[in-house]
Amino acid sequence: MKRQNMNMIAGASLPVFALILMLLAPLSASADDSKMTDAKKGDVARGVKAWTENCMRCHNARDPREYSDELWEPVITHMRIRAGLTGQQARDILAYFRQSN
Repeated sequence: MKRQNMNMIAGASLPVFALILMLLAPLSASADDSKMTDAKKGDVARGVKAWTENCMRCHNARDPREYSDELWEPVITHMRIRAGLTGQQARDILAYFRQSN
């Protein structure tokens, strides 16, 4: 019984946790991308490399079109924490997924 309750609590708190992470560590670009340096923008080629080197250690290959751009952002933000990705790696992976959609 205790285990069921803990699983229910853990399952219910995941969306809240993802929302908090999304608010604390936003990956979205600013309104004016022209002012953003290339180092801050996501790079698709680096994103493919980071995705294959990091994400595929634990996951099967996911089709970037599996989720919309809006849904990938909190997923990658969550996995940035779990997988220990740098902010640049997360932006690069997100750029790859966005370009692939």
